[in-house]
Amino acid sequence: MVTAHTSNDKTRDSNVHEYLSFLVGGQDYCVDIMQVREIRGGAKATTLPHSPDYMRGVINLRGTVLPIMDLASRLALDTETDGDRNVIIVVAISDRIVGLMVDAVSDILAIAEDDLQPPPDLPADQQRNFVSALTIMENRMIRVLDLTAVLPSQDEEAA
Repeated sequence: MVTAHTSNDKTRDSNVHEYLSFLVGGQDYCVDIMQVREIRGGAKATTLPHSPDYMRGVINLRGTVLPIMDLASRLALDTETDGDRNVIIVVAISDRIVGLMVDAVSDILAIAEDDLQPPPDLPADQQRNFVSALTIMENRMIRVLDLTAVLPSQDEEAA
């Protein structure tokens, strides 16, 4: 894994945050590294009846039942190799822990707040609520995921 830095290397600046970047559906995304608990090789999820299409099921994570979300499906991304996603990023938001199924983990990025831009307001873009910011690094457009928006509400998850 390679650590990348923004063009203004301000790694000691308090306005710089670290993000874990990964690929989903051939596109670059990242999440705040403080939300990441661990990265695991794919495990066969046990499906649950009546769960949303983007929920692949649950796995046993050291005695805890961990729900697994197919991030490509949640973001409505077309994927040619649906079965090849075998990396699970375990993330925590408040008291909720969920595994995100992605194609591959890329880098740990140090990004200054000044390098983050808000996503454009596109009325036809249903993913815009899932993306909190955009940044360009090494000629790649990287989307910062808002995990609060990506994770289903407790009511939606129970349905």
